[in-house]
Amino acid sequence: MRVTIGALVLAALPQLAAAQQFTTAAEVRPILGATKASWVALREYDGQDLIYFTQILSWRCGLTAVGYGFNGAEPTTLLPMEPCHEGTASPNAITGDAIYLRQPPGSVQSLRVRIVYDDGTTEEASYARAQVLMP
Repeated sequence: MRVTIGALVLAALPQLAAAQQFTTAAEVRPILGATKASWVALREYDGQDLIYFTQILSWRCGLTAVGYGFNGAEPTTLLPMEPCHEGTASPNAITGDAIYLRQPPGSVQSLRVRIVYDDGTTEEASYARAQVLMP
């Protein structure tokens, strides 16, 4: 019996799909590393500064914590995160609306963010208001 490469790939698809759930540090680190400039966004809306963490929260299943600090403060304030939806087709799906923080208008001039991966390693980034301000 002759087995083609295509048949081997098709046979491996279920295992490949299961391995790519993006629920571990090893799986999400490359994505978060490549999108570091977009980890946060700031929007002036309805008389408030809204700080969005959507990019980070979209890959939270490989993280144990996200800390932030405004205006030079250490990134030690923990960002609330909904749990990972393990056992579903989309474990990183965001089902709630807790993707941003509200602050007084014009109060956020800079932001520091620290993410802690589930393997214990950390990564940090700093942003000036102008870098992340949405039009």
